[in-house]
Amino acid sequence: MTTSPQPTPYGTPEHPRVAVRGEARLEVDPEIARIGITVNARGTDRRGALEDLARRNSAVLDLVKSYGEAVEKLETGAFVITPQLTHKGRGERIRAYHGRVHVTATLTDFTALGELATRLADLELTSVGGPWWALRPDSPAHGEARRQAVREAVQRAREYAGALGAELTALVELADEGAESAVPVVRPAAPGGTMRGFAGGAESGEAPPLDLEPQRQTVHAHVNARFTMSPPRL
Repeated sequence: MTTSPQPTPYGTPEHPRVAVRGEARLEVDPEIARIGITVNARGTDRRGALEDLARRNSAVLDLVKSYGEAVEKLETGAFVITPQLTHKGRGERIRAYHGRVHVTATLTDFTALGELATRLADLELTSVGGPWWALRPDSPAHGEARRQAVREAVQRAREYAGALGAELTALVELADEGAESAVPVVRPAAPGGTMRGFAGGAESGEAPPLDLEPQRQTVHAHVNARFTMSPPRL
């Protein structure tokens, strides 16, 4: 009993190989938005600065938590308390203490985002940065982009084979672009603006909420595919 020869991955005259690249690019609405909140405090002694910082930090956390399900995640990052020295006289002396806490809030309700950002920026000695728009790591948009990239790779390979009067016979390899590289590709997030609030001089009443337009997100997918095809009719 004889068996037909199997196509080789490197290609032969009987089973030529065609290598193609499939690409997809989708423009989708963001799913989440992050804002960075920096709470500051100053005092002439360490205890006073810590107490002031704790009070301001609690006010910020309570305000963010009051938005309920609109806030998906609330995280406290760096905490710093720093003595400020004066060089007057013969030796260094501590003039004051400066404290700082950084908080990150992730929101899914973009209507609440503008109001919350404005209220936070209106607080004393509080800085607000962002928003930074993003998709979740498990967003369906990533899967759809990969599927479109694969479909394009297959279609492109069929067109090449068809131009030679041949047909695709087997898939030899399918790989993400850069899958064999040790260095990952990282695309930086788009920068956001900064809103700040300072102590003193605030007008009575609350500031109107910011009208924030969500920034559309671009999802890329690239695949490399190799196929074998039937003998061409040259």
